[in-house]
Amino acid sequence: MEVSKVSPLVEKNIISKYELESRQYILQAKQATLAQAQARLVNAKTNLGYTTIASPVNGVIGAIPFKMGSLVSSNMAQALTTVSDIKNIYAYFSINEKQALQFMRNTPGTTPKERLSSMPPVTLLLADGVEFPKKGKLEQGSGIINTQIGSFSVRANFPNTNNMIRSGSTGTVRIPQTIDSVLIIPQKATYELQGKYFVYVLDSADTARSTEISIMENNDGSNYVVESGLHEGEKIIIEGVATLKNGTAIKPRMVNADSVYQKIF
Repeated sequence: MEVSKVSPLVEKNIISKYELESRQYILQAKQATLAQAQARLVNAKTNLGYTTIASPVNGVIGAIPFKMGSLVSSNMAQALTTVSDIKNIYAYFSINEKQALQFMRNTPGTTPKERLSSMPPVTLLLADGVEFPKKGKLEQGSGIINTQIGSFSVRANFPNTNNMIRSGSTGTVRIPQTIDSVLIIPQKATYELQGKYFVYVLDSADTARSTEISIMENNDGSNYVVESGLHEGEKIIIEGVATLKNGTAIKPRMVNADSVYQKIF
């Protein structure tokens, strides 16, 4: 109003133009003060919004370490709580470089995504040893090797419709693998020496002969898949291996047709 009132007087040279400039400077100062007040209002509304906390997802809430009336702020290092969306569980695990190479060679597809999509469903063994009832699917794999431990990171997705698994749970992911035309022997028929595996083969004179074998890294917990060292038709000793020596005479006894010294599957 002051600027509007003075402007025509300055145009008619009734008063000095400095009177108009003075009122314009006062107007600009008032406008700056208003802008500061508006900024403080926006900040106050933002801080007020922080007093109502809403979770970005629906899920299971963790522990709340603070009591009612505790003073909290955005600068606190400790979180108020943690909310976990557990409708689907992501199981993160690692496979070593050798297993990764076998996966690349034996799984159809030209890209990692295609190979993962062609993989069969995987199973999850829970911490108590019970198998999770839902099957999972391999979804994602790291594109580089962790040079510190020499492994790839892989993620599998499991539906958790019954909310049995919680965030932070542990377990074992089992990836099925199909092998054909191999020798399978009981683990109790082998012994290990300096990182190598051996079996006692029964020769034509019924004498025990120690033979080194190469086995597949993965096993079912009771049997080994033999990659080299044994041949079809050879007999191996499955009982009392720890007490045997090279050249020991053996009186063989066939247990039954399905658990003989050597069996082909």
